[in-house]
Amino acid sequence: MLCATFIYLKYFIQQASVKKKINIIFSCQSCGYQTSKWLGKCPDCGKWDTLIEETRSYQSINSENKGLPNLFTQRAQPVPIDSIDIEDQHRLSTGLAEFDRVLGGGLVSGSLVLIGGDPGIGKSTLMLQALHGIAKNGRKVLYVSGEESIIQIRIRSKRLSSLSSNLLVVSEIDIGIILAMLDSVKPDVLVIDSIQTMFNPDITSAPGSVSQVRESTMQIMLTAKKTDVPVFLIGHVTKDGAIAGPRLLEHMVDTVLYFEGDRNHVFRILRAVKNRFGSTNEIGVFEMNDNGLVEVLNPSSVFLAECPEKTPGSIVTASMEGSRPILVEIQALAGNTSFGTPRRTILGIDQNRVALLLAVIEKKLNMHMMGQDIFMNVAGGVKIDEPAIDLGIVSAVISSFLDRPILERTVVIGEVGLTGEVRAISNIDIRISEAEKMGFSRCLVPQSNLKRIAVNKGMELIGIKTISDAAEVLF
Repeated sequence: MLCATFIYLKYFIQQASVKKKINIIFSCQSCGYQTSKWLGKCPDCGKWDTLIEETRSYQSINSENKGLPNLFTQRAQPVPIDSIDIEDQHRLSTGLAEFDRVLGGGLVSGSLVLIGGDPGIGKSTLMLQALHGIAKNGRKVLYVSGEESIIQIRIRSKRLSSLSSNLLVVSEIDIGIILAMLDSVKPDVLVIDSIQTMFNPDITSAPGSVSQVRESTMQIMLTAKKTDVPVFLIGHVTKDGAIAGPRLLEHMVDTVLYFEGDRNHVFRILRAVKNRFGSTNEIGVFEMNDNGLVEVLNPSSVFLAECPEKTPGSIVTASMEGSRPILVEIQALAGNTSFGTPRRTILGIDQNRVALLLAVIEKKLNMHMMGQDIFMNVAGGVKIDEPAIDLGIVSAVISSFLDRPILERTVVIGEVGLTGEVRAISNIDIRISEAEKMGFSRCLVPQSNLKRIAVNKGMELIGIKTISDAAEVLF
């Protein structure tokens, strides 16, 4: 009897010690918030039913930390910043001028670049073409795919004419095996496609969970900083358009790029929303065809290629995307509404901004916009979010409302305030120079910008103080 009791107590103590070694947490799959108990609503991001149970043992955590390439194993001493030698540091070109522009001039050693976009938009195609451009210069690159086999990658690479002996491909999801390849292969550039498919065996959750994405990215980041190998991470996006996974993921990387575009249009836009080594809001324009992505070196000529002439509701304005001026066509259609509440369908422009400008038009120009259905679009599928296009929006709406076309070869630029005044904008010289190159002969600009504009040959500049002045000049 005593022997049986002793065996039972020994078993109970062993089970209790095992339970103590296991840590059960609930992680939010949207923001990464962790708690020890399940909650229906995440206290951090406010989303419902996003907390997923994850089990990790202290033993796996310790073994995982031992396997990490630790940057802090050696004690670092602070040094004067001006004593750090950066003369040998140079950026690595991808062979795509538009891609290098968005990156800030090329790849920086040890940088971590995250690229997100809708499924099928062309992220993998862009990466294969960029890696091929790097491989042609004698650099060794490694493409790791967790979604395709090497046969599938070979077929797509043949279609894109991106074959090179320096381009190495592998299909693998184990993050430990991938990091071990860096020591054996020693590539100059690494691509992970995609980060949501990476798997750490020490974590019990499935690939794509917050813990897996966070831990895999942390290991890749530490390895990139230690070995000075630039790394591209391809990420999935949610239905809201944001990169899937915790927001911590965007804070950990050096550069965040979004690959945007409409499947009904052939143009694709690579936009930088975060860049520690270059300007943000920089864009690169590509055209998708049967042979992959083709760079568009002059986006203004492409977006204005089918601009109609002598058509009411059409106006050309100049927008700045990073350091690049782009001329785009804004189209508006105003018609009498058949319902009590007028429709407002806006594509490519902030809908709230358009509603604000419509209220200004109705108040300052006595035009009854509440009885009009308003439809607006930016030709070419471009998305613009800049106050400098306000005057273009106002001009397009008035033109359609009055059914009067705007004089040909005219560009309008300016920010509109709530009192109807036209405010000064930045980079006015660059915008006007781009319009002059495209053959435009007349430009409406804010009156306060006129004294800061250099003399432009062949371009008539008209200063505008209010939207009433603009309406008198245009109509």
